[in-house]
Amino acid sequence: MPDKTHFHFTGICGTAMGAVAAAMKQRGFTVTGSDANVYPPMSDFLRGQGITLSEGYREENIPADTDVVIIGNAISRGNPEAEAALDRKLLYHSLPEVLKEFFLRGKRNFVVSGTHGKTTTSSMLAWIFKQAGRDPGYMIGGLPKNLGCGAYFTDSEFNVLEGDEYDTAFFDKRSKFLHYLPECVVVNNVEFDHADIYNNLDEIKLTFRRLLNIVPRRGMAYVNGDEPNCLDVATGAPCPVTTVGFGDACGLRIENLDYQPDRSSFTLGGVAYSTRMTGEFNVRNAAMAVAAASFAGLSVDEIRAGLESFDGVARRQELRGEVNGIKVIDDFAHHPTAIRLVIQGLRQRHPDSRLWILFEPRSNTTRRAVFQTELAESLAAADFAIVAAIPDLHKIPEHDRLNPDQLSADIARFGGQGWYLPDLESIIAKVKEQARPGDIIAVLSNGGFGGIHEKLLKALS
Repeated sequence: MPDKTHFHFTGICGTAMGAVAAAMKQRGFTVTGSDANVYPPMSDFLRGQGITLSEGYREENIPADTDVVIIGNAISRGNPEAEAALDRKLLYHSLPEVLKEFFLRGKRNFVVSGTHGKTTTSSMLAWIFKQAGRDPGYMIGGLPKNLGCGAYFTDSEFNVLEGDEYDTAFFDKRSKFLHYLPECVVVNNVEFDHADIYNNLDEIKLTFRRLLNIVPRRGMAYVNGDEPNCLDVATGAPCPVTTVGFGDACGLRIENLDYQPDRSSFTLGGVAYSTRMTGEFNVRNAAMAVAAASFAGLSVDEIRAGLESFDGVARRQELRGEVNGIKVIDDFAHHPTAIRLVIQGLRQRHPDSRLWILFEPRSNTTRRAVFQTELAESLAAADFAIVAAIPDLHKIPEHDRLNPDQLSADIARFGGQGWYLPDLESIIAKVKEQARPGDIIAVLSNGGFGGIHEKLLKALS
């Protein structure tokens, strides 16, 4: 693509799409774009870069002199601009392909993968690099509080990328992370997820094996040495592999754990570290970030300073407010394992509090029956669990749908107390009726959950 000068982004207002579009503009390319919803702050940011935006998708949005159309992951066949690109036989690419050619080739790319913990671990690693003066480029699927945005590209030799196993585009069903030219890969864990594109765990394992298959012989893969699926994926990998975890067989052992209400301390390979994050899963995330930063050549002091000053990620055990001694916490968790880990972390941080979980099943996997039992087991670990209405349930085949009534019954069967309440008003009423000072209310959703956080805080006041 070196002779191409005009790029049109279809779906430009996504975090990564917008960041790449702006970086392309800064490098002197002509950039235009469109999206179904063009709104601040992304629209203001892009227009401030001099990028012409169109709201809505139309064939005529693609200028006649366009060299390349970048088609976002959310775009499918039937989209007017995707159809126009095909009809006009234009050169079209996915965002990961553009990243590879313009931002990753020739660089030291650190790819953080796994079913859980990708966002936190990649955010930690990017901040450790930045705090140490390495000015990394990064692309992260959340909002790291220290970094201020989820995607940013520099001329540094380092890039940190959250490696998503989701597919690349409607015309490329490989995982996104297979485009990222990794020198160093972190595999936090491997579980079944994304039931809309994977049929079973074996298919997911296969795509992680393919990721390890492209790590160079002088690179490194750090894998969770305590999880059988990770060990299975790493078996026979052609790249160097180091296992990280608590077990005796791990190449890098996490030891000397100390959980405080506001921090966690541990040693990795005998070296002491501390982070202002709590819970076993955040210690695992931190250990992976430390290992990867060490591989990059950073000193122990540089790594400690970055880890100690890391402020976390928006929507990861984020306190949204406290009213009358009741804390309302927001978290992105939506997979049964992630829910269990959030509950574990909150128990460690607030051992004397009653714990409420308000769960909105929104993901393509949790709207399906595949985790019917596992969700109940995880939610039963809270003192009180409320399951909300399932959005867009009509899009899931009837025989494949999660049954929320059964879910609340199963929570009780596993020793918890659960309710299925299909609207915000009834959820808020239930919490208001039974919550008391000292309670922790954790709202778990990968969406907005109807703005329940503020509504709940207002009702509790």
